[in-house]
Amino acid sequence: MSLWMMIFAGMFLGGAAGVIYLICKIHRFRLPNALAGHRRKLSWLFSALLVVIPFVVLWQVWGMMNAAICLLHLVVFWLLWDGLFWVVKKLRKREFQRYYAGAVAILFTVAYLSLGWYQANHVWQTNYTMETDKAVGNLRIALLADSHMGTTFDGEGFAEHLKAVAATDPDVVVVVGDFVDESSSKADMQTACRALGQLDTPYGVYFVFGNHDKGKYSSGARGYDGDDLKAELTANGVKVLEDETVLLADQFYLIGRQDASEERDFAGSRASMAELTQTLDADKYQIVLDHQPCDYDAQAQSGVDLVLSGHTHGGQLFPFVQIQQLTGVGGNDRVYGTETRGNTHFLVTSGISDWAIQFKTGCWSEFVVIDVTGTAAK
Repeated sequence: MSLWMMIFAGMFLGGAAGVIYLICKIHRFRLPNALAGHRRKLSWLFSALLVVIPFVVLWQVWGMMNAAICLLHLVVFWLLWDGLFWVVKKLRKREFQRYYAGAVAILFTVAYLSLGWYQANHVWQTNYTMETDKAVGNLRIALLADSHMGTTFDGEGFAEHLKAVAATDPDVVVVVGDFVDESSSKADMQTACRALGQLDTPYGVYFVFGNHDKGKYSSGARGYDGDDLKAELTANGVKVLEDETVLLADQFYLIGRQDASEERDFAGSRASMAELTQTLDADKYQIVLDHQPCDYDAQAQSGVDLVLSGHTHGGQLFPFVQIQQLTGVGGNDRVYGTETRGNTHFLVTSGISDWAIQFKTGCWSEFVVIDVTGTAAK
């Protein structure tokens, strides 16, 4: 079972139990009883409506998944505050009004998810430094991933974020997939491609496909496919790498991989790391662009220097970041941040936007700037 199927199943079961729990808790408030004229059966109906109506409104505004996330967070926080108030009551031997825990839980949920919405819809710059004994000089890389055009910003919004990227004065910009998804409009895609083409860097802009870019999960729904996207990127001067390698300034390689979904989901294929690196000069710095961080053993064994990925959205919600990292659920070797295996450094970004979920409570939206310091270029 995939991670998303597990999440959906958990949300459905938890949501059903949560609705029942909230109805029981709301029934203890004075409002439903007052509305029902203290008629017991009618008061239960009003209690149910006070739970269901806000959920339906959120569903219409943000979609079913985001409405379910709001509901589940309220249930969890209400349980926690119920427990805390119970402990305080036992310690202080003092009764509280029955609605105190619920009122605090509602306010806490609103504040917590408001912060999560802000962290998803605003973009930060995250900086990393890498060192190497290879003759690459000082190299600044700007890394973008998972813009999912149309989710938290449209094509024009993406162009605005690129102004901040350009202000960091990168030597090269790399986009590691899920630039668009099945719901991204053609107009937004074209606007975003033009914005990428307007970046002025010494070594250009490079792109690899993610699992959503080609629109294969909902074929034909958006009016363009992966070939159309590639053509638009290419027309704007963006180099698309599909199991291809390019040597820049005779100093460093960019190794762009086909996404793992080509093999796993679409009965296609992609080259192995051994095939991609067997003819490369091992004395030159080697950077792999691979949307999904799921091939670390082979990448470390190949001896490349740096692997850049996205896809995970940083785990999205607390505590999924920690659960995925500890258990490996989801099939990713890393969920967020950096690690080193042998001489290979790995970096996973949380992405500049979001997908279906409008909250990031376990991370934030970002673009990444990586400063690689090596020996003087020859």
